[in-house]
Amino acid sequence: MTDLKWRKSSFSTDVGANCVELAAIADGIRMRESDEPNAVLHTNPATLGIFIRAVKASRLDHTL
Repeated sequence: MTDLKWRKSSFSTDVGANCVELAAIADGIRMRESDEPNAVLHTNPATLGIFIRAVKASRLDHTL
């Protein structure tokens, strides 16, 4: 997975800050936390879109 082009949000401007990073692949999207680069999740654009909309709508704020 070292050949993937990982991208993080332009809002993540702090050097050394922990950020979610995404990489596009042929069959979907890979996601990882920048401070845990070996823990990689695999998803697809539709599922990621649903997740992002839920976060933006604060629907996951009380899941703990």
